Amino acid sequence: MKRWITIGVLGLLLASWLAPGGHSAPRVTLQDFMQIKLKHSQNVLQGLVQEDFDAIVKHSEAMSLLSLAATWQVFQTPEYIEYSRKFRNSADKLTDMAKKKNLEKATTAFNEMTVRCVECHKYVRGVRMAEKGK
Repeated sequence: MKRWITIGVLGLLLASWLAPGGHSAPRVTLQDFMQIKLKHSQNVLQGLVQEDFDAIVKHSEAMSLLSLAATWQVFQTPEYIEYSRKFRNSADKLTDMAKKKNLEKATTAFNEMTVRCVECHKYVRGVRMAEKGK
């Protein structure tokens, strides 16, 4: 199942980067990419409140895979790499708990993943502000 989701996510990303006829289309912007992540997160929350474990698995796996994409890699600092790793671990824990149909632990993992998002975005804003100040 995870293999098909991997192929599907990578296929969607590839399709968004290539126009018909093999001509390059504009690349997906970081903002677009983060909107995709946000939509998956919203779908996970919906899955949690509806106890739709299949939806939780589908969207948490997609977020974990997105965190491996080149577009995700805003910085190559050790701190940023660690934030990404922690996010991916939380998403994977969420997937695991959903597969086990453990709503309480899946909810806790979702909250942890959300905290990871907020921490990372705070870090990115701080780095960007520091770069502007130079």
